[in-house]
Amino acid sequence: MGLNHKTTILLSESLHRQLTELGRERRQSLGELVREACERQYGTVDRRTRLAAVDALAALQLPVGPVEQMIAESVPEPRDAPD
Repeated sequence: MGLNHKTTILLSESLHRQLTELGRERRQSLGELVREACERQYGTVDRRTRLAAVDALAALQLPVGPVEQMIAESVPEPRDAPD
């Protein structure tokens, strides 16, 4: 990825401290953390790539039952309250 545009942002003291510490832990610069967060949040993936991912997910053969069965298996029945 070519980095050829510079942007200046202002951070609060606490956010700067948190990001600096996180960068040390991950061995990344603050700039790398911010770029990574922007890509995750706002994405740079084009529509065609997203649609291909949706198609790939739809093509998966997953052991999934009918909706009613899945609800019965995943949502517990309410317990009777003591009198």
